[in-house]
Amino acid sequence: MTGPLSEAELAALEARWADCWTPDEVARRLAGVATPWYIAAGWALDLFRGEQSRHHHDIEIGVPRGGFPEIRDRFAGLALDAVGSSRIWESPTRERLDATWQTWLREPATGRYLLEVFREPHDGDVWICRRDETIRFRYAEVIRRTAARIPYLRPELVLLFKAKNRRPKDEADFAGVLPLLDRAQRETLAELLDRVHPGHAWLAPLRA
Repeated sequence: MTGPLSEAELAALEARWADCWTPDEVARRLAGVATPWYIAAGWALDLFRGEQSRHHHDIEIGVPRGGFPEIRDRFAGLALDAVGSSRIWESPTRERLDATWQTWLREPATGRYLLEVFREPHDGDVWICRRDETIRFRYAEVIRRTAARIPYLRPELVLLFKAKNRRPKDEADFAGVLPLLDRAQRETLAELLDRVHPGHAWLAPLRA
């Protein structure tokens, strides 16, 4: 698909994600890779919370763009689609991959999507925020791990990405995680929101 998806096609995508992997399954398949990676988005917040708080219709991981080939090698049997601007490019060219950052891994025989990979900007071992390139941390600083050693993006950064759209699930995620953030985490998120989304509605409760 190279044109914008229709409403019907967008609605049908959720069914194609119905059998996507869990964080445990992703961690099992990526065990031993040298490239840093982490569970992102809503699942990352649930790993931080220590329990699943809601249904997740898909699962996303983040990896440094330069390390993506090692991740790709672990899923050689899956097709790779590039995604962006409400479009899906099946089996994309190198140029198309370079022009996008979202990648969906698809089971060729069924068309089911199993995992989304964000190919993130970085400078060596330094993570760069795709919303603001001045926000930079070493990967060791942005990745947290569960007791089972599953890596996930620290909650302050997950919420920074969620702050842009403020969908109902994003608001619910913020409300559920806020009481669990310590003072340093609240201050970090507030500082980042001031830089990326000045005047954001979440700033007041963060500073209460």
